[in-house]
Amino acid sequence: MKHKHIFKITLLSFVFLIIFTYFSFSPTYAWGPSSNQIYQGIDVSNWQRNIDFNAVKNSGIDVVYIKSSEGRSFIDPYFETNYNNARANGLKVGFYHYVTARSIEQAREQALFFENVINGKHVDCRLAMDFEDFGNLSVSQINEISKVFLETLESATNIKAVIYSNAYSARTIFSSELTKYPLWVANYGVSTPGSNGKWDTWVGWQYTSTGTVNGISGYVDRNQFTDGIFLSTDIHIPDSDIKPIPDDNTSNTITYTVKSGDTLSQIALNYGTTVSSIVALNPIIKNPNLIYPGQQFVIQTNSKSSGTINYTVKKGDTLSQIALVYGTSVSSIVSQNPIIKNPNLIYPGQVFIINNNSNTSITGGNNSCGKILYKIKYGDTLSEIALRYGDTVEEIATLNNISNPNMIYAGSIIRIQNCK
Repeated sequence: MKHKHIFKITLLSFVFLIIFTYFSFSPTYAWGPSSNQIYQGIDVSNWQRNIDFNAVKNSGIDVVYIKSSEGRSFIDPYFETNYNNARANGLKVGFYHYVTARSIEQAREQALFFENVINGKHVDCRLAMDFEDFGNLSVSQINEISKVFLETLESATNIKAVIYSNAYSARTIFSSELTKYPLWVANYGVSTPGSNGKWDTWVGWQYTSTGTVNGISGYVDRNQFTDGIFLSTDIHIPDSDIKPIPDDNTSNTITYTVKSGDTLSQIALNYGTTVSSIVALNPIIKNPNLIYPGQQFVIQTNSKSSGTINYTVKKGDTLSQIALVYGTSVSSIVSQNPIIKNPNLIYPGQVFIINNNSNTSITGGNNSCGKILYKIKYGDTLSEIALRYGDTVEEIATLNNISNPNMIYAGSIIRIQNCK
């Protein structure tokens, strides 16, 4: 009996030692917010319609994430309005893109489209990938598309990204390889979001889709954010908003009739211009996402060759921007460069042959003036722009057929004679 008793004590001690060792040396996950400081936030899109951001700010909201775009061509019709009004009322701003890609090629294309939509904007928060509709994609395909989208986005913008995901997808679909991007998790009806075994912390928690906030009619997503959602400083996303353009005698204006299946972004690509430029020339366009077969638009394109050049693609370039600068069209560049398989996918370091039709300087008296395109920013006035570029309000208004110089709109592109 005594020996049996000693054996039991020894066995229990051994079991206790195994349990102690396991819990002492096994990894633990300190799941929770990435910082103690919590900021109240919302995310909005066209579903919220008109928003009183002054009331939103006064209700205690610190951060607003704004839907900019979806897929490869849809721009949220309230994006510009939401952005301008949110910034005007001192809110921290972030952007998100709703991904619909079904291949890595589409992932790259959509990331570059996202970058193009938010060009010229100021952003305070990480750029968000909202990928939640997977269709029939496999888990490996979902992760590869996500990886390519995020890498392309960060490379094109030089701005850090964040993954938006519901708790289930974070736990069962997205791979540990993606944890280098912080997580903005959606988890409703809980006191704290559930852990997923991959991310150690969260930088955003969307805790309800039926929140209410002063200034918004109806429901809105409510969020809590940590310091990890913010960029180190307010970043102005690079935008080639000032570009040399050809002299008047190298430019042509055409009338384009919309065909079934057309989008403004595709028309702009085909003619080497921008969506904003087409909208500025055609007041009939109230919503860039809504155009109809049979509508006729005035589009400015260019001709008259002045020789060819070899152009090396730089980070952030798009074919439409390159075409605009050199007075040619996207289709012309593509036809001269068989290396281009997809006009939406070009890479730094590629070299293209381009017909250089631009003539950026014109002479008038003793002045040497260069024509430029200028993208109007929030808060601009024609008098300030004229003063900045040595022009007059009257000359700018005449050059751009502006009937009321006191009414200009952010995002519109105007022509200026830069004589400074």
